[in-house]
Amino acid sequence: MRLAGSSGRRVVFAAIVAVAAGIFSFSLIETPELGPPTGVPQLVSIQEFPAYSDACQPGYEVAPENASVFDRFGETSVYAGSQATGETGMITRPPIRTIVDNDPIYSSVAVDLQFDEVVLMDNNKWALHVFPRTENTPAGVRASTPKRLIQGPETDIQFNNGIYIDPKNGDIYSVETDTGDKVVVFPREANGNVKPGRILDTPHRGFALAVDEAKQELYVGVQHPPEVAVFRKGASGDEKPLRSLQGESTRLSDVHGIALDTKNQLMFVTNWGHVSDARIAGTGRFEDPSISVYPMGAAGDVAPMRVIQGSRTQLNWPAQSAIDVETGDIYVANDIGHSVLVFKGTDQGNVAPTRIIKGARTGLMNPSGVFVDKMHNELWVSSFGNSSASVYPLNANGNVAPLRTIRSAPVGKVSLKFGKVEALAYDAGRDQVWVPN
Repeated sequence: MRLAGSSGRRVVFAAIVAVAAGIFSFSLIETPELGPPTGVPQLVSIQEFPAYSDACQPGYEVAPENASVFDRFGETSVYAGSQATGETGMITRPPIRTIVDNDPIYSSVAVDLQFDEVVLMDNNKWALHVFPRTENTPAGVRASTPKRLIQGPETDIQFNNGIYIDPKNGDIYSVETDTGDKVVVFPREANGNVKPGRILDTPHRGFALAVDEAKQELYVGVQHPPEVAVFRKGASGDEKPLRSLQGESTRLSDVHGIALDTKNQLMFVTNWGHVSDARIAGTGRFEDPSISVYPMGAAGDVAPMRVIQGSRTQLNWPAQSAIDVETGDIYVANDIGHSVLVFKGTDQGNVAPTRIIKGARTGLMNPSGVFVDKMHNELWVSSFGNSSASVYPLNANGNVAPLRTIRSAPVGKVSLKFGKVEALAYDAGRDQVWVPN
């Protein structure tokens, strides 16, 4: 299990907890070689702490200020309570094995149309992969090699999910979802373990990015409490938002995508439906996923102009979204539906999509990012579930094969899809490990 701190350094714990209670929202990992516990049950198996460098991401090390936390355990041992007796036992062994995904997991995608490049956000390895726009991984090749890779502790990239590319100079904007609370901005030619050119502090759990180039405003979608904060595009440091859309009337809920219709001055927000504000007791609840529509200048606790929501929409963990400003079509990466849903910009209520890209031929697996390329009439989709990004005709519909695919793992790869792992559970009856994210 990877633990992340504000310093962006990681240490790996491999832990197995035997439980009988059911838990929701899991990634499931088969471990047929793991036998049932024998003798006195042991709660935790922890890797020897001196092997820091083996457990961390490339270029990362344990920060000196965090070292004392691990020094308390000694060099090779740690105490853990026995489930059977509650007594403390000594564990001195290293883990039998480590469950880790060594391939990228792509959370979002954006195309630099001026320089003919595509940038994929790697949420697993905390990186930005830059490829030629026309890259197409051959069937016999394990993975495509990026032409540039932005990665390392100096980059301050952490749990990155939202991306934006400046259409004029190619600057890359990346928003962080969990531990960093920031947008980092890199010049187009950035490569390696480099510092960002600019850092903007944002509300906790920012997830989506969009920019109004005419007004030079940066939109940041926030998961919890749900919010859309609007900054100057050139803002940095602790500069405050120009305005914020937030409150019970907005019907925002776990914001995951923002698309700006600059022609009609409308903002489309995709919501997972998980509503909560830790500052206000009793606000936690579940609603159906939705797309809510507002004027681009909306601020405060204002109601949406209209909402797309209901069983006919097929929305299921709707993630990033993009708009074709000319036609008004809204493209939504529909994560759990393994699909891309297309709605009209004028839709409202419980309506079916006008088009759906879905099926075995599409190669989609947990799609989470979309980008509309009007210059080449192409639709880009990044799949969180198989280390890939695929390109389709912009008018694609149904079970269609992609025009091109960039793979960063072998054909047929199924990503572990680890997010911020904070617990593990072992089901002895099924001989499986459950991982809540």
